[in-house]
Amino acid sequence: MSDQLIECVPNFSEGNDMNIIKQITNEIESVEGVKLLNVDPGKATNRTVVTFVGNPQAVIDAAFLAIKKASELIDMSKHKGEHPRMGATDVCPLIPIAGISMEETAAYAKKLGERVGKELSIAIYLYEAAQVDKKRNNLSLIRAGEYEGFFKKIKLPEWKPDFGPAEHSVKAGSTVIGARDFLVAYNINLNTTSTRRANSIAFDVREAGRVKREGNPVTGKIVTDDKGNPVNIPGSLKSVKAIGWYIEEYGIAQISMNLTNINITSVHKAFDEVCNKANEKGIRVTGSELVGLVPLQSMLDAGKYFLEKQNRSTGVSEKELIKIAVKSLGLDELSPFKPEERIIEYLLKDDTKSRLIKMDLVAFADETASESPAPGGGSISAYIGSLGISLGTMVANLSSHKPGWEERWKEFSDWAEKGQYYKNELLKMVDEDTNAFNKIMSAFGLPKGSEEEKKARTQAIQDATRYATEVPFKVMQLSYDSMEVIKAMAEIGNPNSVTDAGVGALCARSAVMGAFLNVKINAAGLTDKAFTEKLISQGHVLEDKTNALEEEILKIVNGKI
Repeated sequence: MSDQLIECVPNFSEGNDMNIIKQITNEIESVEGVKLLNVDPGKATNRTVVTFVGNPQAVIDAAFLAIKKASELIDMSKHKGEHPRMGATDVCPLIPIAGISMEETAAYAKKLGERVGKELSIAIYLYEAAQVDKKRNNLSLIRAGEYEGFFKKIKLPEWKPDFGPAEHSVKAGSTVIGARDFLVAYNINLNTTSTRRANSIAFDVREAGRVKREGNPVTGKIVTDDKGNPVNIPGSLKSVKAIGWYIEEYGIAQISMNLTNINITSVHKAFDEVCNKANEKGIRVTGSELVGLVPLQSMLDAGKYFLEKQNRSTGVSEKELIKIAVKSLGLDELSPFKPEERIIEYLLKDDTKSRLIKMDLVAFADETASESPAPGGGSISAYIGSLGISLGTMVANLSSHKPGWEERWKEFSDWAEKGQYYKNELLKMVDEDTNAFNKIMSAFGLPKGSEEEKKARTQAIQDATRYATEVPFKVMQLSYDSMEVIKAMAEIGNPNSVTDAGVGALCARSAVMGAFLNVKINAAGLTDKAFTEKLISQGHVLEDKTNALEEEILKIVNGKI
């Protein structure tokens, strides 16, 4: 993958025929430089949301091929589904992910729209950041009238397409292409079959709200202002679009939401607010579902939110936070929720860089004991450090839930969160130390025939060796810093677990000492003596401080035994 990454999330008007969907996604996967992340078909909506990422040019090439194939395979004159739609490829947003601005992403959206309009003769409308005319940059306004109404709408001067012919294709319909921020498509399940009641809740929460009426909020006379314009009652959630619909596949009504800025309205906030509004109407939320992908942070934030509501420690593992989020939001009510398939960071993760920490304990020990020189002392030092702070974190979590200490749960929860941070960072270093060693081996394997090749090889060896000293030094620093948590737990934590804090201190000290051995042996191969002397000097300081802190912690521990 390149340094510039954009995500593309086209919505195709087919959710039942997997053969058609597969042919479309095959086109995407045929383009080098893109990675297909998720395919999410919906039977009742008769719509499939596809997610893929890659470098910008590859993404728009793949999107073009997918739009072309969809126009060949999907006949909109025969399409029926619960979701609003206007084309075979209904909407195709581009989202900046890394190393690229929204402005640059919008330029690629325009480039794609122009190509589709010209080469495929499909009417194209730009939206969000790609549309300069703010009167027509909202997707719901563009799509109003849907496929059936667009034959007349497209002839109106104000609705002339941005690209392509001013003709609404009978077979392919018209398509909306644009650039936007990351959007979470999220549906909340209700214990009712009433679309009207679902819509009523949707109007309560969506930012656009509802038109104010006299008396009955549905059938009452519309209230107007002094100029005769309808008065609007805003909904309770900002950056949220929502409608209610009935899903025959599940036999329930849902609130279908687009969370357009999850920094303003998070998944868990939207869920709780719908719960509150539904409860006021005698309706119960039974669960929810995510359409497409979700950022990892959204799931972690949700897990912490629901734990905090229970006055429980949030300093638990990433896996546990996700489990709490899934259960609390009811994300597994309609179908299994598989984090490895639905969380965007997990799909983009390069597992080849975290091979060791994926192993079980026996496999890791066997790998270490084998004739291979890596993993060696550096990786083991990092692992010992992670075990040390894991013990300190365990004491914090036990203290948070200790009977009689209920009022102190937040104090210990904060310590546990800090411990989780050190644990996660040290676990990364287990593999990174071995990766650093492999970089040195790769550098030694470079050709050394010509003078230029010799010079490049020497520089590569020095760069790799320097990195191989910086990694264990970071292990030293992290392990020493983690002793702050361990010491606190020895002092104020659950006294029944004070020896666990003591063992944690012993592990942290061993990690610092072991990592320092690696720093010294790798630094010996560096020609930059100023850098070497500074690093070794800092290492000695850390070593002395670690020894002193370990002695202090063990004194506390032994005093309590």
